Amino acid sequence: MTTIVEESAGATSVRVKFPGGLAVQADYRGHTIRTDQPERHGGTDSGPTPFDLFLASIATCAGFYALQFVRTRGLPTEGLDISLEPVKGEDGKRIALLRLAVTLPESFPDKYRPALARAIDQCTVKKHIVDPPRFAIEMTG
Repeated sequence: MTTIVEESAGATSVRVKFPGGLAVQADYRGHTIRTDQPERHGGTDSGPTPFDLFLASIATCAGFYALQFVRTRGLPTEGLDISLEPVKGEDGKRIALLRLAVTLPESFPDKYRPALARAIDQCTVKKHIVDPPRFAIEMTG
């Protein structure tokens, strides 16, 4: 069984396959992304869960924007670190806050702190969460 996300507006389709157990594999732009579920949920923990990838995509997107900001200004990147902490809401189930903690190199100029925060805020993954796309599910066969 394969699920296909159609190409649109220059996007390349993602092909999803089911290699066995609860593992799910996505092939996209020549890359293979494999997910699985933890053993406690019936998987073999052979890869991150889809939600793990969601969180990682936000953190790495923020990291990319931070890195580009720092590099274009010729500032040192050694010591630059970003961590993302998902904070659950009162119900204890859904994430209510995604807290990004940015550790700056010791020599990072204070004058750039607000601009770096604005650069990180431009993350395209975050923008798609804030203004989400619509979903369409089409079935064939």
